[in-house]
Amino acid sequence: MNATLNQRPTPWRARAARFAAPLTALLAALVLAGCATPPPIELNLETPARYKEDVKPTGDRANAPDAEAAPADGRWWTVFRDPRLEALVARAAERNTDVQQAAARLAQARALAREVDADRAPQVGLGAAAVRGAGVDKAQGRQPASLFTAGLGASWELDLFGRLAGASQAAALDARSREALLQGTRLAVQSETAQLYLAVRALDDESRIMADTVEAYRDTLDLTERRQRAGDLGELDVERVRTELAATESDALAVQRQRAQVEHALAVVLGELPTAFALERDAWSTALPAIPAGLPSDMLARRPDIGAAQWRVEAAQARVGVAQSAWFPSIALTADGGYASTDLGDLLKWSARSWGVGALLSLPLLDGGRREAGVQSAQAEFDGAMADYRAQVLSAFKEVEDQLSSLRLLAQQSTVQARAVDSARRATRLSDVRYRNGAISQIDLLDARRSELRNSRQALLIKAQQYQATVALVRALGGGWSDAQAQAKGPLPTAAVARAF
Repeated sequence: MNATLNQRPTPWRARAARFAAPLTALLAALVLAGCATPPPIELNLETPARYKEDVKPTGDRANAPDAEAAPADGRWWTVFRDPRLEALVARAAERNTDVQQAAARLAQARALAREVDADRAPQVGLGAAAVRGAGVDKAQGRQPASLFTAGLGASWELDLFGRLAGASQAAALDARSREALLQGTRLAVQSETAQLYLAVRALDDESRIMADTVEAYRDTLDLTERRQRAGDLGELDVERVRTELAATESDALAVQRQRAQVEHALAVVLGELPTAFALERDAWSTALPAIPAGLPSDMLARRPDIGAAQWRVEAAQARVGVAQSAWFPSIALTADGGYASTDLGDLLKWSARSWGVGALLSLPLLDGGRREAGVQSAQAEFDGAMADYRAQVLSAFKEVEDQLSSLRLLAQQSTVQARAVDSARRATRLSDVRYRNGAISQIDLLDARRSELRNSRQALLIKAQQYQATVALVRALGGGWSDAQAQAKGPLPTAAVARAF
């Protein structure tokens, strides 16, 4: 009896033996799938804690006013204290075409993410079919017969190896990258609006200085012509002054032409027709904010372009896992129920009901290297995304260092030029006194006046460059320099840029 029992496996042992091999293969595939999952990536770069150009102020910079904190709501342009600038930035936010395009691309990426994620849910649908052919119904033999079906079908792919989850994660990361790019586009539009507006204001002031300079040359020419008629000067002196006057008038017209072009560019940024846009001429009263010293380099982690690059790296890594999961089988559960009949009139009768359930397993064996090529392509995309991330960080540091050095040198240049303007003004006052006392001629007085206007114009150009560099630094820092604003930027990576290369 015992021998008989030992020779005959019990029913549960037989069933276990039948399923042992498939379960073992499935377990091995799951282990391999876990091994194929890409390891976590380190996106950090080894960077200094401070910028090279961001040194402690000395000399005239040490006496500069304390820096004003940028607003926590990200409205960095309000530190310039110019209502017209604030109104223009608001108009650009509503109508700028670049922002609208970036918003549309974000909406498209989010819709694609939902579409990809839908593959993870059960799929249910209605279907109906009519087929006529020989051999459809065995009872009819080889005679042509018809088969009508109608019913409900459902399928669900078991994501045992993470292929669908990886694809969904990659699409979601792409959407987050697009969100960061939208923020970057908004920042670019805000900074471009500010720079163009400030350029218009600088050109308005420069036009006034050029008009005064032209008037001074005209007075000089009038005096020179009168002295020529009196026989005190020759024709050569008159022609020299005429040349200077014509050249100055040409420069004044060039400033007006540049002002018109900048105004047209500002209209395009605002999303308006240049024909219908005009920025009234007004005095330049925009405040120049002071930038605090000791800016931490990890503030760059909030830059939208760096955030977008990081999301692209993580999306590319997820796609590497998706490509590797193609080596494992796909398993889908299916079910359908409805009616089937060879007679259309009997299709919806209870006797024509039908149903079926099943499981489908698919594993390509020979694909001509398609899966291997897919893994290599995904890995190449990942390597490119990593290189792009490093390039974004390096470019960000360069932009910040460029603007910090520009502000430092422009501040020194402004101080020196201010001394030149003061000296020129003093020379004009002294020349006026000496002219009234008869010690010098009127030409000498006009020369002193022209020198003052020339130095004033140079000081204005330096001032305009300071404003442009300040806005460029705000953009390079990701929209300001306060810690509160860094926390209000939205779904950007918060990890500091620190280690790798």
